[in-house]
Amino acid sequence: MSEMRDERLQVMLSPEELTAIDDFRFKHRMPTRAAAVRELLKLGLTVATADGGGMKSSNYGVFRRGPDGHTSGHNGQSRSNVDPDGAG
Repeated sequence: MSEMRDERLQVMLSPEELTAIDDFRFKHRMPTRAAAVRELLKLGLTVATADGGGMKSSNYGVFRRGPDGHTSGHNGQSRSNVDPDGAG
């Protein structure tokens, strides 16, 4: 590969988002998570993008979330609003 990669991009992901990337990676037999993320970025950049409209960064998650990004689970633990059975 002759491409130089000089910049590092650090992204925080929820467990569900990371699972979605890993699922994509394994389905398409990609060697690394980074390769999968680059391919997903390439695919995403080929479609129309939102103009932002003053939305917060937390509104751009892969999965639906509550107004503060998480809901409180039992025992005070934080959990996402994603249905574990995949229905919602």
